[in-house]
Amino acid sequence: MSNRLPPAWAKHLKTQPSARAVAPKAAPPKAQLKAGPPRNQADDMLLRQALELQAAEQLPEAEELCLKVLARTPNHPLAFYILGTLGIGYDNEKALRYFARAVAEEPRNPYYHLSLGETYLKLSEFTPAIRHIQQALALKPDLVEALCALGDAYKAFDKGEMALSLFEKALKVDRDHPVARLGLPAALASLGRMDEAALHLKEAIEQRIAVPAAYNALVQTRKFTEEPPELAAILAELRDLDHGSAGAAALHHAAGKVLNDLRRYKEAMDHFKQGNQARGQTFDPGSYRSWVDAMIETFTPELVASLAVHGNPSEVPVFIVGMPRSGTTLTEQICASHPDVLGAGELSKLRRIANAIALKDGSEANLGKSVATITPELTRTLAEEHLSYLRERSPAALRIVDKMPHNFELIGLIGILFPNARIIHCRRDAIDNCISCFVLPFNEAHSYSSDLQTLGLYYREYDRLMRHWSKVLPGRIFENRYETLIEDQEAQSRRLIDYLGLPWDNACLRFFERDGSVNTFSRWQVRQPIYKSSVKRWKNYESEIQALIDALGDLAEV
Repeated sequence: MSNRLPPAWAKHLKTQPSARAVAPKAAPPKAQLKAGPPRNQADDMLLRQALELQAAEQLPEAEELCLKVLARTPNHPLAFYILGTLGIGYDNEKALRYFARAVAEEPRNPYYHLSLGETYLKLSEFTPAIRHIQQALALKPDLVEALCALGDAYKAFDKGEMALSLFEKALKVDRDHPVARLGLPAALASLGRMDEAALHLKEAIEQRIAVPAAYNALVQTRKFTEEPPELAAILAELRDLDHGSAGAAALHHAAGKVLNDLRRYKEAMDHFKQGNQARGQTFDPGSYRSWVDAMIETFTPELVASLAVHGNPSEVPVFIVGMPRSGTTLTEQICASHPDVLGAGELSKLRRIANAIALKDGSEANLGKSVATITPELTRTLAEEHLSYLRERSPAALRIVDKMPHNFELIGLIGILFPNARIIHCRRDAIDNCISCFVLPFNEAHSYSSDLQTLGLYYREYDRLMRHWSKVLPGRIFENRYETLIEDQEAQSRRLIDYLGLPWDNACLRFFERDGSVNTFSRWQVRQPIYKSSVKRWKNYESEIQALIDALGDLAEV
């Protein structure tokens, strides 16, 4: 999302390329204030300074200046807007509130509607996202960022074909717009049209548009059996310091992907390590361990059982959980190939509910206070609201699958809200699972994955929490072992569909022919029949990953 100051300020905004064009998952972008006719000179000066502080990553100081403006000029729409941009990627709920206030004050400003819509999209709230982005386009039909945002919304809403036409329209407005140039091949890739996606990405690279991100996307479109010319080009790009740390991370991961395909594993791991280092992400395993302790102490079997009697009895919700890269996308595709099942992708709705009742607050005492707010009435309200949200995706499906992997942290909440929900836990060989996370350029939400030792310690906490949930909901969680699924696809697929309470359908064996968008790093794999090369893949890296193996301890099956 670009931070855009509205035209009502007569060129107060210079819209910059979205951060998505710089790297697959970049930091929130910055904005520039251009000279223009002032409304109030003192307010202008403070807001200009706020934008400069934001550009310097001094967010609290920037927020303070915006609040000063609001203290002097209540309901100042631009101050609300800038406060919204400060929350992007850090506190999206806060961003949502401020953008909504900006829209309320200046409802005919397309940029305010667009930013509000994009924030809804980040939170998987597709209906309001699409409504506000469409309003932005009604006000300014040639707004490229809005066309791209609507394309992203339709892609996430499993309407990839509708997304394509929007990115094509955006490119007619601005052929060199980086978000549009990367958005079109992303939509093609989500539909399995890898060759077409690759052509568009190569064209972007030739035009020097978002080069690191384009290379990173390009190497994901196929598996390499012989060294491509792109490898030398990527290594040459790495010598260009102008790409910055985000660009370097994307290029290192691109090089690592190609080298891994070519079975040059030591070179590949060197690049993956450098890529993760360039991302500069940090994670505190000790703090996370304390949070898991508090969750285990708070969500006892007795507590969940006592609150679940007020939950919604619907059998529609299905939650696929586990570590990322544990087979969650493959499992969803198998289930969603059944005619009575909708695969809704990775939804953040449950996380929003958890955040609203402060379940991410670390100590046992604080979690206890949060859980105390879950009254019978609130339980019924939250469950009904969540079910309505799922029903927006499909009014008729018998099962709707949310495959957000990190919902493994919130199984206690699932058990309370939906006592009849199906929960499928995808589990994979611990070392394989961790390596598969380490080699991908995940965003800040997965900062635990950028260091091998930290990743191993995080996995141990995930495993400990899942063992607890098995005691809280005995017999309720279906454990889907990746290796078992790979070894005997039909038998395990039949068990999955039986667990969903549905009759068998042979379409579930041909999941790779399923229509619809796939928007995760697994988009190439799930278009193929099941293959076994990913089992015990970690042995290719054995000499390079001792820190991970040591951190995993007894969970490492060596």
